[in-house]
Amino acid sequence: MAYSLIFRSVYEEYLNTVIRQRSDNMGSVIEGSLYYSMLQNDKSALQSTLDIINAMPGIDEVNMYNSQGDVVYSLFTPDSAVHSNPDCLSCHDDFEVMFPSRQKTYRIIDYKSACSMNQSDKGHRQLLLRTPILNEQSCYVSACHAHSRDEEVLGSLIIKVPLTELDAAVAKSSTEYFILAIVITILVFSLLIFFTRNKIRKPLSDIITASEAVSKGDRSRRLEIKPYLLDDIRSVALAFNNMLDNLDAANRELENWSHQLEYKVQKKSEELAEIQNELIHIERITSLGKLSSSVAHEINNPLSGILTYSKLVAKQLAKIELPEKTKDSMLRYLKVIESESKRCGDIVKGLLDFSRKDQENFQNCQLHRILKETYNLMAHQMHMAGIHFYTEFDANDDLVFCNDNQVKQVCVALLVNAMEAITVNGEILISTSNPDADHIKVNISDNGVGIAAEDISRIFQPFYSAKQRASGMGLGLAIVHGIVQSHQGKVEVVSESGKGTTMSVLFKLVKNEKNEI
Repeated sequence: MAYSLIFRSVYEEYLNTVIRQRSDNMGSVIEGSLYYSMLQNDKSALQSTLDIINAMPGIDEVNMYNSQGDVVYSLFTPDSAVHSNPDCLSCHDDFEVMFPSRQKTYRIIDYKSACSMNQSDKGHRQLLLRTPILNEQSCYVSACHAHSRDEEVLGSLIIKVPLTELDAAVAKSSTEYFILAIVITILVFSLLIFFTRNKIRKPLSDIITASEAVSKGDRSRRLEIKPYLLDDIRSVALAFNNMLDNLDAANRELENWSHQLEYKVQKKSEELAEIQNELIHIERITSLGKLSSSVAHEINNPLSGILTYSKLVAKQLAKIELPEKTKDSMLRYLKVIESESKRCGDIVKGLLDFSRKDQENFQNCQLHRILKETYNLMAHQMHMAGIHFYTEFDANDDLVFCNDNQVKQVCVALLVNAMEAITVNGEILISTSNPDADHIKVNISDNGVGIAAEDISRIFQPFYSAKQRASGMGLGLAIVHGIVQSHQGKVEVVSESGKGTTMSVLFKLVKNEKNEI
């Protein structure tokens, strides 16, 4: 196939060049032969010259046409039974559609052609050369003055040249070329077989034989590293020998370990216990991950709709004439809907982040700023629920390395839980403090119903809820726990049934120049 493509791309271009040059030369000779007769407008001499040219070897047919495409001189008549019809206009309405008026045209005619003019009764392919006869100065100033000066093209010559000799030469050269290509291919193929047999197949067979011997228990087997091996085969053989050496060393080490079996068993048991704890954690993450994709899909679709329509309503509202105060209030509410929809999307993302320990979008943030934004976000809901909402930011240092949206999500989740735990005369307090120079603690306290002592150890498990009112699926605190762990923090719970709850989140401070001073 490669040789065929090379032959077609190189040889075909060469043949086209040869055919074009040959036809150009022949067309120039015929034009020169007819020039004097056309200049003198000697029709009998013109016909005689065409008859002589038609009888010459190497030319099948020469026809002359006027500027409208009608046959002027031809060896054959349109109704000839022994030759194809030379009159193009008998089948085609426009002569210029077939051939450009001022350019030479080259066409190769097959033995069988759909065009009656191009049907060859010679039994071989032909080259059709169409040459325009231009109105040169010698034509319109001659004595006969048969044509006006304004005419550009006086007519055209159509010459048909046989391609018998050229096709025979091409067939012969193609046969010789492909015979040579087959011989070279067989030679290269033989060399490849010899090379792969000695350089690849035989060394691989030795490796397989040695591997089978080792699998049956013969660990003394080693591969011979011969000098003629390929680099890759040599690397594999060396790796195989090194593997067997390592196996022998491992066996000797196992024999030595038999004297310390009790110590090793104890150590391995401790390692297995740690691995079991990790497996339990992984299983919990896997179970949650299986649900996360479907939950995210089901929640994000309506959230996207809410966000889109809130923006649309805001744009429509801006065009309506309303009192400025009323419009500002409504736009502010729509902005809250937009921000809350985005936050819901972040909550869904938080579910996926529950078991992930990444550091995406983390930066140094002032924790008090995040808490103030959370307070402003929840203040209206607290007021509507009749709950007194307070803040006490007593911490001196509050710079932490965190994702501010995730920390805000933690605070909102804890505040929502506190709201749901309150019955009457509710109070919720957000406070901060520095228990030491390296940490800041955020306390969210409420005077609600509290949490039973037996439930405290399970409240961070997914889908577990200690609420007396079935108002959730038990995912809020599980997400809080995952976010705080991803921030290398810690969550603490102090609660007593009937007396309220304090949820504490401990974050590590970022040391800056101010803290160090």
